Amino acid sequence: MSIDTLEVGYVRIKYYPDADALDIRISDEKPDYGEEAGEEMILHYTKEGKLVKIEILDASKTIIDFLGPILSQKPIAKAANY
Repeated sequence: MSIDTLEVGYVRIKYYPDADALDIRISDEKPDYGEEAGEEMILHYTKEGKLVKIEILDASKTIIDFLGPILSQKPIAKAANY
């Protein structure tokens, strides 16, 4: 069983495997236009300039490229005072 939609508060994350696209909705408002933010990301805004949706293209590669360096880090040793 796989989960393809995650909702937290209003945030809704949906993955479209056929297009390998990740859609992150942060508002239920309708976007009026989108702007490219690099080669693999499109940011969608309302007329007022409020960010409502983030679209990540080639998501399987883009997310791994983004998270890979973070996940490969060694855990930070706890300080003596903690």
